[in-house]
Amino acid sequence: MIELLLQRNYKNLIQDIGVILDEGRKQAYKTVNNILVKTYWEIGKRIVEFEQHGKITSEYGSKLLINLSKELSSLGKGFSRSNLTYMRLFYIKYPKSETVSHQLSWSHYFELLKIDDDLARSFYEKQCVKEKWSIRELKRQKNSMLFERIALSKSKKEVFEISKKGQIIETAKDIIKEPYVLEFLGIPEDHKYSEKELEQKMIDNLQMFLLELGKGFTFVKRQFRMTLSNRHYYADLVFYHRILKCFVIIDLKIGEVDHGDVGQMNMYLNYFKTEENTNDDNEPIGIILSAEKEHISVQYALGGISNQLFVSRYQLYLPKKEELEVEIKKLLE
Repeated sequence: MIELLLQRNYKNLIQDIGVILDEGRKQAYKTVNNILVKTYWEIGKRIVEFEQHGKITSEYGSKLLINLSKELSSLGKGFSRSNLTYMRLFYIKYPKSETVSHQLSWSHYFELLKIDDDLARSFYEKQCVKEKWSIRELKRQKNSMLFERIALSKSKKEVFEISKKGQIIETAKDIIKEPYVLEFLGIPEDHKYSEKELEQKMIDNLQMFLLELGKGFTFVKRQFRMTLSNRHYYADLVFYHRILKCFVIIDLKIGEVDHGDVGQMNMYLNYFKTEENTNDDNEPIGIILSAEKEHISVQYALGGISNQLFVSRYQLYLPKKEELEVEIKKLLE
């Protein structure tokens, strides 16, 4: 008995040491990262001050970075011309050190500094902190033009607001995108696929799909069964939104949405309000994701519906950066 107790305690000791070591490594990484970010900011500041005091032209400034890279190589790695260029830019874009987030790594800032537009960069920085994006996730959201897609549904004032604070989710409309970008599914644009195949691809790539949906979504079930008058109906995908505290029902359509699709989703929402919601749940949200969206017919189909029901378009390829940027400029002007 005593031996069993000792063995159990010994295993607990090993586990405890493992937890302490893991936490210590995390803290060490965080400390090193903060020091690295601060150090690179200070180096960038010193370079800029040297240029300004010496009234160095852009042509000579380029040669300065090349020479600095050669001279500093003896101090260790990390002083390539490219890195020095971004350290310099780091200080230029963040001249006040207190505006630099200590929750982001230098690798995050390296990616953020590739964004020319100040509004977009500020948005992605705030979202990185809020949603704890990895470098891979940040790159994906940049490539999918998340800022532009969200901004196009906002007013000029709201665009400036989300650039300063990031996306704040308060209503159902705040979680809707137009379009949703599903390039991670790997379906060729000209490939003929079924709704079942599309659904399976989403399940197979659930982590990336949750990233595209945004913060707050948790997966509940696929093909959620509802029984009415001894007849079964199935919602393609059901999620729960932790921030809005409500179910989110998603139906997939590979063609255009018609009034029958809208009516069916409306029925699903009424079912969830009555049968699935608890006292703490808010009204459910319905999203019909379609490859095509004919705005006039959708507008008429949605008219008079009191439920939170949205029809949005998805696409299987990354949006064209130039086109979205032009639209944003029109909005801001």
